[in-house]
Amino acid sequence: MQSLNLANVVTAPLDELRSGLRQLITQLAYQEGNFTLSSGQSSSYYINGKKVTLTAEGGLMLGRLILALLPADTQAVAGLTLGADPLVSAVSIVSAYEQQPIPALIVRKEAKGHGTKAYIEGPDLATGAKVVVLEDVVTTGKSALLAVERLRGAGYVVEEILAMVDREQGGAEFYQGQGLRFQALFKISDIQEQARQNQSF
Repeated sequence: MQSLNLANVVTAPLDELRSGLRQLITQLAYQEGNFTLSSGQSSSYYINGKKVTLTAEGGLMLGRLILALLPADTQAVAGLTLGADPLVSAVSIVSAYEQQPIPALIVRKEAKGHGTKAYIEGPDLATGAKVVVLEDVVTTGKSALLAVERLRGAGYVVEEILAMVDREQGGAEFYQGQGLRFQALFKISDIQEQARQNQSF
């Protein structure tokens, strides 16, 4: 399947959405070349997740797919700004349409310097609320862990991280070592295989 229009994205089965999203990530977000990642590592490829998460169709696909993966007792989704901002917003909006509204929280890297000086933006939740952390692209796993720590510090329970793409560079193992469950919609090998298929046509 090469693409899904917005009308189809609303109603398409989840397996079709996965196929369409993999193609969208490959076409819009995946580049090959010489890059330095935020972790300081060098890489022969780069994935700019925001090229997908900030499109209407990408946001809707991700909202539906991630919502379907959330544990039944999830009380909010959250993530570290900036990469997770469109993800948590998309999931929250789709959840409202699905009649199972889930609020979104945005975790700052640094506390804001005015007002309440809070690390976390969004509605106040009860202590012990179960929150799932979202991330667009996982490399070492350190970014999402910062969100986990901030949320736990606010009194929330965080046991799981969901990502759009796992670069398969140690993030999954890192989370396991921290006692966190981890799922990714795609591994980098899925995206690279799609890229090879596209080049063969």
